Amino acid sequence: MAALAAVLAVALTALSGRYGYHRDELYFLAAGDHPAWGYVDQPPLTPLIARAATELFGNSVAGLRVPATLAFVASVVVVALVARELGGDRRTQVLAAGLAGVSAQPLAVGHLLSTAGFDLLAWLVICWLTLRLLRTGDGRWWLPIGLCVGVGLLNKYLVALLVLALLAAVLAVGPRRVLRSPWLPVGAAAALLVAAPNLWWQAEHDWPQLTVAEGIGTDDGAENRTLFLPQQLIYLSPLFVPVWVIGWLRLWHDPPLRWARATAVAYPVLCVLVLALGGKGYYVVPLLLVLLVAGCEPAVGWVRRHGRTWPVAAVVAINAAVTLPVLPRSALTVPLALNKEQGEQIGWPELADAAEEGWSTIPAPKRARAVVFTRNYGEAGALDRYGPARGLPRPYSGHMSYADWGPPPDSMDGPVLVVQQEDADGAERYFTDCRQVARVDNGDGAPDGEGAENDEVENEEQGAAVLLCSGTTKPWSRLWPSLRHYY
Repeated sequence: MAALAAVLAVALTALSGRYGYHRDELYFLAAGDHPAWGYVDQPPLTPLIARAATELFGNSVAGLRVPATLAFVASVVVVALVARELGGDRRTQVLAAGLAGVSAQPLAVGHLLSTAGFDLLAWLVICWLTLRLLRTGDGRWWLPIGLCVGVGLLNKYLVALLVLALLAAVLAVGPRRVLRSPWLPVGAAAALLVAAPNLWWQAEHDWPQLTVAEGIGTDDGAENRTLFLPQQLIYLSPLFVPVWVIGWLRLWHDPPLRWARATAVAYPVLCVLVLALGGKGYYVVPLLLVLLVAGCEPAVGWVRRHGRTWPVAAVVAINAAVTLPVLPRSALTVPLALNKEQGEQIGWPELADAAEEGWSTIPAPKRARAVVFTRNYGEAGALDRYGPARGLPRPYSGHMSYADWGPPPDSMDGPVLVVQQEDADGAERYFTDCRQVARVDNGDGAPDGEGAENDEVENEEQGAAVLLCSGTTKPWSRLWPSLRHYY
């Protein structure tokens, strides 16, 4: 296990700086510079980790991703502990950890600093502790479970769905005696105590995260539900599907594991909850990993009988190409069809270059009262990170928590430089006399003369317009509520 963990850590570290920051990472950096107990779209843990990472390891892509690498390696180790809890021997534990370590979704979130990566670790730890609770019947395990749930809530509220699924499963198939333990309310109190500062912040700000969640369900719910089932087949690897299906059957039917049947039931319960909410398919991946672990003991027997290891080698090659920056930027067309997050790691310095080009068109005497305004947090984060070196002022945006860090002072009544995606609804109605002065070209998918992109690799900002407007239609303080948007 130590050797496997070291190999995974070295591989992720070597690749961590190959492309660039992800859109969300730029946002986390900005949020970390505005420390708070909460943000409109997330609890505080990941932004604070981003702030700590840059302080400890330097203001670079590789430095930012050190905690992500550590969380990924820790997740793989916890998978081995889950295998041991289910009675797996050393070989089964290492196989389970290895399969988890090369699975697509864990690799994808392990490569980036994201809420999903820390969420994966928190869910796996909770599943492991829950298995100990179910196996031993010792109610004292509710306390560490509660503490882990509290920490998980400080990172992402989705952990509440896991708790609901596990409680419903235990109530349905047992062992129900653990629900009668006096330690259960103690664990619940511990979870609420740890999460209380963020819950208080959300209540004080009228629960903006519920507004964000509603936006996700409204805008993406139909697509998420349509893709949910096929995503379950590819999130680890299509070649791993037989393993986790056998794992589910083993948890359900195998008499020695009867005490763990609740984890088999929890997976479909969680699927129903996510589908009902219109959530994303990757939300259930941690429980899918538990099923994978349960199927590893039969998989070890299959390998012993047939001696074939090429399926795992094929998984490593395919999943690495889809989730990690191993290919040249110009060769990302196929991986982007499966994982658009690859493209979100390119093009941000080029966006800052386009903004610099637009800023240079503003006469020098007017720049002291000029404002740079972006339509989303990725654009604003890129200009926060790369703008100072290009002589750009602090950017403003009405997107997510950036809206809380504005508006510009009303005295900033000069020109407005607007950066927005090509297909964004026009911000021009809020500003006057707008004209395009630059366009974003990330270097891999240059827009043609009419503004449409060619078929080369690109991210969502490719072809974004940089507009120069003479001013605002109202003072910033009056205009700001109209510019704010959560999704």
